[in-house]
Amino acid sequence: MLSIVLPKGSLERATLQLFEDADLAVQRGSDVDYRGTIDDPRVADVRILRPQEIPRYVAEGRFDLGITGRDWIEETAADVVSLAELHYSKATARPIRVVLAVAADAGIGAVSDLPAGVRVHTEYPELTKRYFAQQGIDADVELSYGATEAKVPDIADAVVEITETGRALRAAGLRIIDTMLVSHTELIASPAAYADPGRRVAMEELRVLLEGALEARGRVLLKLNVDEANLDAVIGLLPALRSPTVSKLFGEEGFAVETVVAKSEINVLIPALKAEGASGIIELPIAKIVH
Repeated sequence: MLSIVLPKGSLERATLQLFEDADLAVQRGSDVDYRGTIDDPRVADVRILRPQEIPRYVAEGRFDLGITGRDWIEETAADVVSLAELHYSKATARPIRVVLAVAADAGIGAVSDLPAGVRVHTEYPELTKRYFAQQGIDADVELSYGATEAKVPDIADAVVEITETGRALRAAGLRIIDTMLVSHTELIASPAAYADPGRRVAMEELRVLLEGALEARGRVLLKLNVDEANLDAVIGLLPALRSPTVSKLFGEEGFAVETVVAKSEINVLIPALKAEGASGIIELPIAKIVH
């Protein structure tokens, strides 16, 4: 059985929702409980901790599986096995970016414009130090405990921050001059646990469930009937995950068609299908898609 550590903080709600969608709902005594359980024979223990700590704890074998961001894996230089990128973040399906930003009116257009001794504040000091070493720039890198963007220009000349859209940095009067890292949420494993055949099988099974739940998001199953004369026109309207499934209706001159489409397209698609002769149109939710 596996021990799992999940991220507390900004990723917490989205991660718990993903596990619920994957039929791996985490049960806790309260929203502030750091321990949980999953009613699944493959899972022995669930802990909820800060994502900054998770790569190190998984690398050390304190937990078999964890979910954290690539940013914290790189910051801690933890030796973990990456099982999958899980394309979700706190607000969207987009990855976060670790960016270098300066005051918009500083007259700095590129990293090479930064002077030696540039003061950089960040929650990612080790990642930032390695970055500036690769750039050949002598930087004074200090750990920031938050409100990092507010420290320019009085306390810092530049900041290294995370962003999904860049909106908050622009609102603070900053301009991004480089993207240091694109970070997805990742499912990671302890190398020692992954080397065990039994636990590896359990890990892969959980990965399939989580990826299947993510793949199904924003998609629905569409089923309809159509006469042979209108079949080509109806098929021509259907976007498909792969190809629509078409089968002959028993005892009737017509076909049953089913396919997976984006939920965002359905309001336009259904009237168009009906206009081309489709009937008996049914829209069904999808819990998982497993390839």
